Amino acid sequence: MAGRTRIAFLASETASAEGALERLTARYGQTALEAAEVIVALGGDGFMLQTLHATQAHDLPVYGMNCGTIGFLMNEFHEDWLIERLEAAAEEILNPLRLKATRPDGAVVEALAINEVSLLRAGPQAAKLRISVDGKVRLEELVCDGALVATPAGSTAYNYSAHGPILPIGSDVLALTAVAPYRPRRWRGALLPKRATVRIEVLQPAKRPVMAEGDSRGAGVVSMVEIRSESAISHRILFDPGHGLEERLIREQFL
Repeated sequence: MAGRTRIAFLASETASAEGALERLTARYGQTALEAAEVIVALGGDGFMLQTLHATQAHDLPVYGMNCGTIGFLMNEFHEDWLIERLEAAAEEILNPLRLKATRPDGAVVEALAINEVSLLRAGPQAAKLRISVDGKVRLEELVCDGALVATPAGSTAYNYSAHGPILPIGSDVLALTAVAPYRPRRWRGALLPKRATVRIEVLQPAKRPVMAEGDSRGAGVVSMVEIRSESAISHRILFDPGHGLEERLIREQFL
């Protein structure tokens, strides 16, 4: 990171983030994305995910400073010593999930998700899902409110709220987690190799509609989805020393 001073500041649409943007750009300058060497994202975790998606083609490291409410992917906000913090920051590499969703009318929608791909019931009745891994049916029928596949970076988000496991960064594992499972009653999900392709089919889609989302971005009502890790795409996130994702994932399990 040594010598990186050309910063592209991006901010969420909140008063605190926009105020921070004004002060930081006045102090450190503002560089267009095309000429920048690093992006500083001001906001919360949602804005960090939005920034990673929006700037994917630029292949720039992103250093987040928390101006939001959660900030698991963010560093603490301080206006001083920013250049020095960027120079000392450690880089984590994240590969997103690729979602390929088929809608009931046959239309296909593709999207990328850094945290998780989730399927949730879109009607009053529980969803019925069939789950296959690498072409082999592993669960003939899961009756539930939904299911999700999470990356290690996303394992502390919706996945954790649904009682899924926290995954260490670099573990090359994905979490497959049920949301409010009813049958099988004792099924609590599975750990899958990162290279696995997960196929989830919606049973009785007309009676029990299901919608799919990637990082909370909707793909609409679906009849089937395929989910796999996209190793060809890498997101670069910067953290202050001693406060990287690995430390945060470990710390989260002892709260």
